[in-house]
Amino acid sequence: MTVCSNATGFGLICVIVNFGVGSKVLQTAKKHGMTGGTVFLGRGTVKSHVLELLGITDERKEIVVMAADRKTADEVAEFLNEHFHFEKPHHGIAFTMPVCDIIGSTVYKHDEIHMEGSEDKVSYNLVVTIVDRGKGEEVVEASRKAGAKGATIVNARGAGIHETSKVFAMEIEPEKEMVLILAKSDIAEAVVSSIREHLEIDQPGKGIIFVQSVNKTYGLHE
Repeated sequence: MTVCSNATGFGLICVIVNFGVGSKVLQTAKKHGMTGGTVFLGRGTVKSHVLELLGITDERKEIVVMAADRKTADEVAEFLNEHFHFEKPHHGIAFTMPVCDIIGSTVYKHDEIHMEGSEDKVSYNLVVTIVDRGKGEEVVEASRKAGAKGATIVNARGAGIHETSKVFAMEIEPEKEMVLILAKSDIAEAVVSSIREHLEIDQPGKGIIFVQSVNKTYGLHE
């Protein structure tokens, strides 16, 4: 299962690290060619019997998202991996994804980038599920039943046709949770099917799933 061709002139770097490290990642990346990025607050899901006994089941995380031309993105991702030692447990993970275009950037124009098409083998997919707040853990559990190892949950807000409700005659946007799951490509379909079934995603207003191909990963431990 893949989405969007890898033969693209742009790349997106996503880095998931412990709380407080995101700004350091962004600053380091900017020193090596990135023009900027965005840091989101999320939480990682921990599967540890000892931690569960202690009542510690969530870890605060920061998600750093940066985009650039493919060459710069690949080079910066490699440097970040070396600098932050993602190969070591609990140091974070990172992955790169193809981006079809960058809109709204004064630095990158799509027709200015001319690169050879890449035939990278896609071994991972990013499965993104957006559901009502409180349902994120159900998404994680459903994904684990299909073989996924973990996930990161990000708080968000919904504004779709099924998302608004009225309180005291005022429309409000309910809080959402966005669940990011890196799944091996050979189980991505099963992960999506499990989430789709357990969360009844096909029902209006229950949520949405989209899948993105991943070029390269760092810090994933089997």
